Parts: sequence; structure tokens; C-alpha cells
Amino acid sequence: MRFTAIGDSFTEGVGDELPDGTVRGWADLVAQGWARSRGADIAYANFAIRGKLVWPIVHQQLEAALALGPTHLSFNGGGNDMLRPRTSITHIADAFTHVLRRCDEEGVTLILLSGANPSAQLPMGRLIQRRGDLMSAAVIERMGGRGDVVQALNWPDAELSRPAYWSEDRLHMNARGHHRVAARVLTALGQSVPEGWWSLPELPDAVRLRRAEYMRDHLGPWVRRRLTGTSSGDGREPKYGIWTTVAAPV
Repeated sequence: MRFTAIGDSFTEGVGDELPDGTVRGWADLVAQGWARSRGADIAYANFAIRGKLVWPIVHQQLEAALALGPTHLSFNGGGNDMLRPRTSITHIADAFTHVLRRCDEEGVTLILLSGANPSAQLPMGRLIQRRGDLMSAAVIERMGGRGDVVQALNWPDAELSRPAYWSEDRLHMNARGHHRVAARVLTALGQSVPEGWWSLPELPDAVRLRRAEYMRDHLGPWVRRRLTGTSSGDGREPKYGIWTTVAAPV
């Protein structure tokens, strides 16, 4: 199996930081769980970069990922677009149609994900909920009931919306959240899920910032990036832009 992932911070793994400061995330975990379930090594690449809008993901990552000759390609995007009120839902859904068409042309199985729903803990949560519902419905409609598209839909998962699955910035899942998403993807692939991944114990160091601290440390910097036209992903390279081998446990 040759698995490659494209997307934004959700797929890069932001929020699931390892002790050395690198990020892991659900896609890395899927590669590990897939190798373990099959008892065979997996070739894995991950082109996702935080802060990317959906069409830059497509333009900058899709063809590079397909050029590696994967058997499976995962795609999620639109979360950053959704936070911009003037963004067209149709414009977002068009990107998914394009990715599906290119996967069909290359004979690659598409793994389609929807992101988890952070709206309950964010300012303007009702607006985000409404736009997320519309985007999810539009993307599913574009798939046209295709049974050969592997679907791992996280947006409807009410459990995953609970604060215990999220990092202190309230936009990115913590390790517990990423493991739950990985469990859903592995299940959709027909693979076994390591024990406990669906609901790891709550993290003892989970931080819940007071409103003033949250505004200062997270919302404020996000607003400044919007005003200056910069992105948290500016200057970053994919963490796995070529194949890396994920070994099956001996």
C-alpha cells in the first residue's frame, strides 16, 4: 500500500505535538495503524501544510502527491475557507470534485474526510456550525453516492466536538482527537483499530484558557494574520514530501 495525504493543519497534525516539538496527527497514526493491521510495511507521504485554503491545497499539493504513484490519497480542506464569511460553499465543493476526478484518472482510491466540528467552543460558533453543515452536505453531494470513495466523516461526530478532544487554541484537535479520527479512517478502510484509539483517556494536562487569555494568545494572532494576508504555513515545507516507510510491528 502507498498512502499519501494532502490538506491543511488538520492533516499535517497540528495540535498533536510530540515531545521534540514535531507534529504527528491522524494521518501519521493511520499509516502506523494500517501497517500494523496488515502486518506489512506502508509507504507514506504527507504534503499537508497548516493555514492553507482549499484551492491552494489542490494547486500546490495534489499533483505532487499523485506523481508519487499512490494507491490511496486522503483529502480534506475548506476549514480555513469556512472561517471567511464571504467564501462560496460551491467554490469549496468544486475543489473536492476536482480531486475526485484526478484520482479517477490516475486510478487512485480517494479517502475523503470531513474535519471535526469546533463550533461549540468558538466565537461565532453558530455561524461556523451553519457553514460547516452546508459545506459537508455539498461535498457529500459531489461524491454522488460513490461506494468506491472511502469516507471518514468527522463533522457529525458529537463526541469529537467535546472540549476534551481539542487543544488550547480550540481550532486544532489534541492527541486524543487525532487518535479518534485515525480510528474512523482505519475503520472506513476495513482495518483493525488499536485498542483505545476511539476514546483515549482524557489528557491530564488539558488547558482551558480563560476568555481574555484565549483572545490574546490565539484569536488575536489569527486576526492579525487575516489583516496582513499572511498564513501560519508561510515558508513551511511538507513534513513527508517523498515516500517514507512505516514498518509493520515485528
